[in-house]
Amino acid sequence: MKDQKTELATFGGGCFWCTEAVFQEVRGVEKVVSGYTGGTAPGKPTYREVCSGLTGHAEVVQITFKPELISYRDLLYIFMTTHDPTTLNRQGADVGTQYRSVIYYHDEEQKQAAKEVLHNIRTYYEDEVITELSQAVTFYQAEEQHQDYYRNNKLQGYCSFVITPKLNKFRKMHADKLRQSA
Repeated sequence: MKDQKTELATFGGGCFWCTEAVFQEVRGVEKVVSGYTGGTAPGKPTYREVCSGLTGHAEVVQITFKPELISYRDLLYIFMTTHDPTTLNRQGADVGTQYRSVIYYHDEEQKQAAKEVLHNIRTYYEDEVITELSQAVTFYQAEEQHQDYYRNNKLQGYCSFVITPKLNKFRKMHADKLRQSA
């Protein structure tokens, strides 16, 4: 069988542990990497530096996906319905610019798709959708302990009380997009 083409999607929806856990269960997603992007501080940022809010980076996930199995638009709809895109620089108890809702597009086609989804999703929410739309810039992979965080820490309090409910909502809302093993 011929290798299927892959593409990248980069989303920031608050804490990257939550976003990573959701997209790891999506059919057609090959890899999800937690990291940082969008800041202005020189050098590779650390988790501690990003959490300070001084680097300008957002916690994001970079998703490698097969467009033959899952469309970029479907990824956008999953992203927009599994976090709160109406709160500025905040997701739940996580507050700061590093937790902003943001879509980093990798080409003009992704930019146009994101604009359409952002327009269409407005009616889903009572409050204004404030998700930022920006061109993808340098992505920095987060430290190893932040990769596969939910899978490795399911019994940890944050995972139990914050991530598990988000996953349950995702699984119910997007059941047709789940991997067979999810």
